[in-house]
Amino acid sequence: MFKISLMDHLDLEDAYKIELETNPSPWSKDNFLSSFEVGHKSLVCKHDDEIIGFLIFSLIKMESHLLNIAVLKKWQKKGAGTILMDVYIKQSKTLGAKKAFLEVRSKNIIAINFYYKFNFKKDAVRTDYYTGSDMDDAVLMSLDL
Repeated sequence: MFKISLMDHLDLEDAYKIELETNPSPWSKDNFLSSFEVGHKSLVCKHDDEIIGFLIFSLIKMESHLLNIAVLKKWQKKGAGTILMDVYIKQSKTLGAKKAFLEVRSKNIIAINFYYKFNFKKDAVRTDYYTGSDMDDAVLMSLDL
């Protein structure tokens, strides 16, 4: 049903549209381009050749940092996010990471529970991490790989 592949420059526009639909404080188009250009690892999830989700992470030495994950609203809770996370964790291990990290909005209970499903644990909270009209704290989570 779903196909996971590496994101290429032709996928950036579709991924950015998903970001705008799903993120209350979306990355700018420049953030997307910059992330791609600096070599962050990026995956896309496709259904019938349509990009329905993406995941972006960075690898620094033996640590993997999940920077962004999003799935089109109409495809949420249908397995696309799960397969993206499974591939992310496997790739991180294969690339030598021993630990994975992420930040998530404290109000985003659905996402926090999603990460718990993959055995991420809550490490700390950064107060007022997310700024703008939808201010929020960040829950810092990690996973031993």
